[in-house]
Amino acid sequence: MNILILGAGLMQKPAILSAKEEGFTVHVIDADDKAVAIPYADTFRKIDLKDKDGILAYAKELKAGEGGLDAVFTAGTDFSASVSYVCEALGLPAHSYQAAVNASVKTVMRQCFADAGVPSPAFIQVSREDLRNCEPQMKQSILNTVLQKMTFPLVVKPVDNMGARGCRMVRSENEFLPAIEIAVKCSRTGNAIVEEYMEGPEYSIDALVYNGTFTVTGFAIRHIKYPPYFIEVGHTMPAILDKRMHDELISVFALGAKALGLTCGAAKADIKYTAKGPMIGEIAGRLSGGYMSGWTYPYASDLNLTKQGILIAAGQEPGKLIERRRRVDYCPSELCKSAEKPYELFEVPCLRTSAERAWMSIPGTVKYIENIKDYSDRAVFDVLPRATVNLGSEVDFPRNNVEKCGNVIAVSHSREAAITVAQDAVSDIFITLEPDNPKTEKYLSGAEAEDESSFPPDAFGKLSESELNSLNGTIPANQKIQDSIPEVLKTAEYIDKIDWNYNTIKSTAQKFDLLRSKHPALDTRRFWKAVVRGGIQAAVYVSDTTEKLAGK
Repeated sequence: MNILILGAGLMQKPAILSAKEEGFTVHVIDADDKAVAIPYADTFRKIDLKDKDGILAYAKELKAGEGGLDAVFTAGTDFSASVSYVCEALGLPAHSYQAAVNASVKTVMRQCFADAGVPSPAFIQVSREDLRNCEPQMKQSILNTVLQKMTFPLVVKPVDNMGARGCRMVRSENEFLPAIEIAVKCSRTGNAIVEEYMEGPEYSIDALVYNGTFTVTGFAIRHIKYPPYFIEVGHTMPAILDKRMHDELISVFALGAKALGLTCGAAKADIKYTAKGPMIGEIAGRLSGGYMSGWTYPYASDLNLTKQGILIAAGQEPGKLIERRRRVDYCPSELCKSAEKPYELFEVPCLRTSAERAWMSIPGTVKYIENIKDYSDRAVFDVLPRATVNLGSEVDFPRNNVEKCGNVIAVSHSREAAITVAQDAVSDIFITLEPDNPKTEKYLSGAEAEDESSFPPDAFGKLSESELNSLNGTIPANQKIQDSIPEVLKTAEYIDKIDWNYNTIKSTAQKFDLLRSKHPALDTRRFWKAVVRGGIQAAVYVSDTTEKLAGK
């Protein structure tokens, strides 16, 4: 048996290994001939995943060769439509090409939902051509058109990208045009979508569609922070919510999948529960990226859903899926009462909790990376640094989900333990930045772009002028920082705050004393102002910069 897998990055590694376990000869393609998962495949061909005709030509070559071609598959890429294009041409099982396009282009997707009465945000498309001669009056015209249909805050994103690249909240008029321009640049087709903002908790749900059934294979709550961007700092699986909300979310997901025409393969939803009930952010015709389908769900459920998806793609019965699933009721809401029930609903529940958490960096240049503490706890299943974050690389506070520095996954029968261990592991991963760096200094000064108010964020808040004035004098060389935390930072306003890497001011001081037990005399005001702004990284940076400048 032969399978063609689109993509050879880390997110495709579970698919490659799963296919091998099922006895497939695995052929992979990618535009990057150094992609990390290439060594796990049997063959590699360098083909851009955007080149659907080039992929089809290669698939025909495989089909005509020894053993033929039994399946085409992808997970965690933007290119499910390329899979369906090839499968439709070769008569292989998959969603139809039109359904895959519906699930790939956000404006088309939104229109499908609107036509079917499936709840999702109001939207307007803005193209590169709309912006080409964007004089002030043209900008106002575009904005006026948008504001006739929706109000601030808005959401702007490319119509055809993933990982939250080019996606952000727009809170005011002065943020609108810069956001549109970036979204258009991040779009392969030069189109952006403007949507109304949905307020409410967000969930990520995977499913497999097979023979008229719709089986949920992963239901996680997403932890989204740091406006105006939508940075997923982690997810926890399973989501804990009451049965009615649970069934409503799955039901609306299924109705949305039907509206797109998804009939054979994977589906993935980002969906919120708002004051109006469930509203769909988007549905993709593939398994999720972001470690959910390939890592956290299999760990939590003991079901390799990637393998089950591959069996469906090869026209085989997904036996483990059918054996493990339990029936789910359509919700009793008016929407579900009036709509045709498109599938039989099922779910394969989790047996334990998976908690995925990301670690992030303030702006600067990486000097080295270390673990403050050796994590040997068996609950930590994976520590997954980004391949692009290494010595000498530039780092920044993330504006999308591919700019985070890495991820930790912890698993336990105790939900509290899984979450605590994941967050503790993140807090003990440390990136030392090169000292005396203009990019880091700019961040520590509190500078922010006109269209990015309150971003990048502060680790622990913002000290008032009177609070800053209370910080004077010098911290003696080599003095323990945990013994010199100023009184202003021991108040209720600061003492219990936790930064993006799960440190408090107290734990930041303790970790500084481990990392820099020998340090120069430090200006009290500069040091603690930096801590409140940028946490432990900023504390070490100020110490290292002080030492470097003293040696000049």
